[in-house]
Amino acid sequence: MFVRCPVQNMIELRHMSKTFRTAGGTVEALKDISLTVNDGDIYGIIGMSGAGKSTLVRCINMLERPTAGEVLIDGKDIGTLSKAELRKVRRNVTMIFQNFNLLMQKNCLRNICFPLELAGVKKAEARKRATELLEIVGLPDKAEAYPAQLSGGQQQRIAIARAIATQPEVLLCDEATSALDPKTTHDILELLRDINRRLGITIIIITHQMSVVEEICNRVAILDEGMVAEEGEVSAVFAEPHSDAAKRLVFPDGSEEAVPGNPGERVLRVVFNGALAAGTPLITQMAIDERIAANILYASTRCLGDKVYGNMLLGLPDEEETVGRAVRYLNGMENVIITEVKGNA
Repeated sequence: MFVRCPVQNMIELRHMSKTFRTAGGTVEALKDISLTVNDGDIYGIIGMSGAGKSTLVRCINMLERPTAGEVLIDGKDIGTLSKAELRKVRRNVTMIFQNFNLLMQKNCLRNICFPLELAGVKKAEARKRATELLEIVGLPDKAEAYPAQLSGGQQQRIAIARAIATQPEVLLCDEATSALDPKTTHDILELLRDINRRLGITIIIITHQMSVVEEICNRVAILDEGMVAEEGEVSAVFAEPHSDAAKRLVFPDGSEEAVPGNPGERVLRVVFNGALAAGTPLITQMAIDERIAANILYASTRCLGDKVYGNMLLGLPDEEETVGRAVRYLNGMENVIITEVKGNA
């Protein structure tokens, strides 16, 4: 069975900057980036187009050389490595892309075998491992199929199998679900979550979609104009974003500022971070159980499978006892985060 030996690893970016010289002048793509990704994280890096996300991920495996600063993996500055040493690092820090990058002239089995053969694995062993990987990604019957015969989601599954063939410590995902429909995106994210749990691979996800981060990541860094605008646990950033960049991503329709404050009303923000969907909506159930009538001022939620993601703003009577009961009730729900919005949002 395909099992990667557990390895303690950590990625540290220390004061990393990247500058490009163009015909129009100098472009600062990254400015003094410092981040830590711990072993076993599913770490999201999110920002609008042009924020520097893809440049950052390419600096992690030295496809782009930082202009300044350091990239450390397990405490080792990989910017100081020789070309041969860097090739070994890239077998441990692999990558998948939006456009899959499969070899169209090779079938699925040979696509997965390809990095193994480059690493010197014997052909029979490579085929055995590739067959196991096809099982892991849910496509055991596609060994002889060619990429052009597969759907986009199937192609990405083969790309994931190829990326983890060398038993890497880290998998970098550069907009890996951007070309996929929502259902297929959900399925790919579930596969990545399973790989993270089963094989212990640390995953870094580059995306412009907040829905991807909230579904799968435990930590997130928000990039804005090449700088880290905000970083932390996903639940904390979603519950109470502080930076303007984070607020634009969490509340893309401007709901944070748009909700009117009603006299004599307290406002709670309720963040659903994978809460289990129930037959009766949570706020309706609270009204039944606690006799608390909440005014839904704003809601942006969606169901993925049996899980709920998104957020809403609730208006409650300005009574300490009522607000306290509501907070206690809502806090009793798993994967639901409650904060009070000061100043009535």
